[in-house]
Amino acid sequence: MIRDANQHDCKVLTEISFIAKSFWNYPDEYMKLWKEELTIRKKYLNNKIVRCYEQEGKLIGFYSIFEMSEQKTFGKVYLEQGFWLDHMFILPKYHKKGIGREFIEDIKILSKKQQIGKSLKIFVDPNAKGFYLKVGAKEIRVSESSIPNRTIPVMEIYL
Repeated sequence: MIRDANQHDCKVLTEISFIAKSFWNYPDEYMKLWKEELTIRKKYLNNKIVRCYEQEGKLIGFYSIFEMSEQKTFGKVYLEQGFWLDHMFILPKYHKKGIGREFIEDIKILSKKQQIGKSLKIFVDPNAKGFYLKVGAKEIRVSESSIPNRTIPVMEIYL
């Protein structure tokens, strides 16, 4: 079942973030640099759409969406105006079970209800690029990463 996240979910969502990201065997220094962006706090829930996947009372994944009201550059990272998929994390033992596709369908339904626009931009972890291509996203550019000397694809999916 997919539902809205609440403030009581923050600790588990943070755990899911770190477990899912660690699955790709990133070096410890990357994980340390990502600590802040992978930590989900109550304040984070206030200005983003955060939806989680619950199965038999256990949270096993979540996604979040935010709106950039105007284009901005953060260091070397450029974000266009519009809606962005901030996170989509699923516990590794639940990969390839259709949950990511369910999230994409949920986002499409949500986009019509909440009028989040016709497309969603995504900074894609290179390990997840294949998934996003399978669900219809297109690569629109390559971006600097929050990790120095590393680039990542920026993709867009039409809703």
